Amino acid sequence: MNIPYLTLITFLPILGSLVIICLPRDKEKAIKWFSVALSLLPLALSAIVWLHYDYRTGSIQFEEVYSWIPAINVRYRMGVDGISVPLVFLTALLTTISLYYSLYTIHERVKEYFALFLLLATGMFGVFVSLDFFLFYIFWEIGLVPMYFLIGVWGGPRREYAAIKFFLYTLSGSVLMLLAILGMYFDQGTFDILELAKLRPFAGNFTLQALAFWGIFAALAIKVPMWPFHTWLPDAHVEAPTAGSVILAGILLKLGGYGFFRILLPIFPLAFAQFALIIAILALISIVYGALVSMAQWDLKKLIAYSSVNHMGYVMLGLAAAAAPLAGGNLADQYTATSLAIFNSRAMALNGAVLQMFNHGIITGGLFLLVGVIYERAHARDLKVFGGLGVIMPVYYGIMTATCLASLGLPGLAGFISEFLIFRGSLAIITPIAVIAISGIVVTAAMFLWKVIQLMFLGPLNEKWAALPDMHRFEVACMAPLIFFMVLFGLYPTPILSLINGAVVKLLSGL
Repeated sequence: MNIPYLTLITFLPILGSLVIICLPRDKEKAIKWFSVALSLLPLALSAIVWLHYDYRTGSIQFEEVYSWIPAINVRYRMGVDGISVPLVFLTALLTTISLYYSLYTIHERVKEYFALFLLLATGMFGVFVSLDFFLFYIFWEIGLVPMYFLIGVWGGPRREYAAIKFFLYTLSGSVLMLLAILGMYFDQGTFDILELAKLRPFAGNFTLQALAFWGIFAALAIKVPMWPFHTWLPDAHVEAPTAGSVILAGILLKLGGYGFFRILLPIFPLAFAQFALIIAILALISIVYGALVSMAQWDLKKLIAYSSVNHMGYVMLGLAAAAAPLAGGNLADQYTATSLAIFNSRAMALNGAVLQMFNHGIITGGLFLLVGVIYERAHARDLKVFGGLGVIMPVYYGIMTATCLASLGLPGLAGFISEFLIFRGSLAIITPIAVIAISGIVVTAAMFLWKVIQLMFLGPLNEKWAALPDMHRFEVACMAPLIFFMVLFGLYPTPILSLINGAVVKLLSGL
């Protein structure tokens, strides 16, 4: 019997959301625990998918294909490969952690909050498993509405402004993507993402190909977010509730990054190669600008938000390196260069980019949880008002330090491996840009060591915070799995890199 793992993973949360809607509003405890319990099912199923995925082939597996709207050639097609499997698991993990954290921190309009959160989970899962553009776009849009309300209802003082800005930015990008999808459909008569990667839409008309490329690029770059499309992110992060920030940084940004791997690079390899230098420059600006602006922040949440622009810039740098033509090379045969070293460098850059998305999810998701921990106690995020917290909050100090060190790329923790692979691959392809981009690591390290660790935890204690309690058990429980993966994939990345590499090599070979 073939179990529809991907359908179950995707639609169990929305079924849970419907159940919550039917529960009485005053049954808050039941609503909360039911949501957490239900979120464990996709987590368990995604772990099974990871463990049973045959990474040696790198192909699409756990595939489900059914005719849906035959009149316009739309199919219900789902599947995963080594790029999407880690992201499906990451989505399930952060959803469970966020819901568990919300058990203790959400006290208003509980029914609506948990129903919307589960609906959001369905949208995120759906994007990572959809192999038909019609289905992909539906899930892409589903995730927009719940996050809008999570920010606008349970957010901070400027929540309405942040929610509307998030909604308008994302929606404008989605409209451009829709136009590109329709263009590809009219050109090739199919919405199938894998088929379109073989057919290469607009192959005979580079102008139309470029228009479709940039339409999809805009939607994905806004989601990543890439400079200069990033301005919605700091406002959304600052005003979102803690669990909303975790999902926003940990998963929603990855929807954009994943789209580059699943859609833009395989369907438009020639256009990607043609515009790779532009993308690399935008990635470089994101890296350096994100690090410098993050260094200038005193609001801890805004500091981490801008660090996401920096870290997702590494993902885009790896993608650009994998697509960029060699100096003096022919765009048509750049991927089949006789040098095995060049192919390996491209593969390294792509491996690092995918791993960076996973690592950024667990590390930055953890950082936003830790911001929530201190904000729940002090109702302040201004780094200038803290100091000496290491004495009275040693557990918080230790966990925050470990997470910051992972974020700045300390060897032995997960962030180092992905950044090393990206720069190792990029230096062989786009050397000058990669060399300049390394400066972002230095600024990021200075920012976390000085602004976060030193100012918050070292020096004399501000007596105003002398009575702050250390982390509660539920907060430690939320961080424990994230710390586990930071250490595991920092010391032994083989389990996840084996998974990613098969899909990356297959992707590059297909180009």
